[in-house]
Amino acid sequence: MTQRDGFAGGFFAGAIVGSIIGGVIGTLVAQRRDSAAELAEDRQENQITATGNSNFDKSGRQMADAASGVEMEIARRSLEDKIAQLNATIDEVRDQLSNVNKNSGEVNQYSSRSEELQS
Repeated sequence: MTQRDGFAGGFFAGAIVGSIIGGVIGTLVAQRRDSAAELAEDRQENQITATGNSNFDKSGRQMADAASGVEMEIARRSLEDKIAQLNATIDEVRDQLSNVNKNSGEVNQYSSRSEELQS
């Protein structure tokens, strides 16, 4: 019985200490994250002010206009080309692997026939 009582006490003590440490670490991470977000926002505001560029809304997202639409289309086409290249490469590798598998199957077939002939 004493081992069970000691286990329960240690379990609850560990849970309490762990929650305190977790809370402190969580608070520190949240504060650091908030300060990093504020820095990024300040940099963006300074950049907009310095360049006179008003293509950003208050949250820092770029507002859609004709120029960004063209840039999006160019990026989409570029990604489609890269996907096509990747698919072609995947097909080539698949063909090479199927040839290797076919050849290894033939080798296994020959080895099993030679074992049959030996016995």
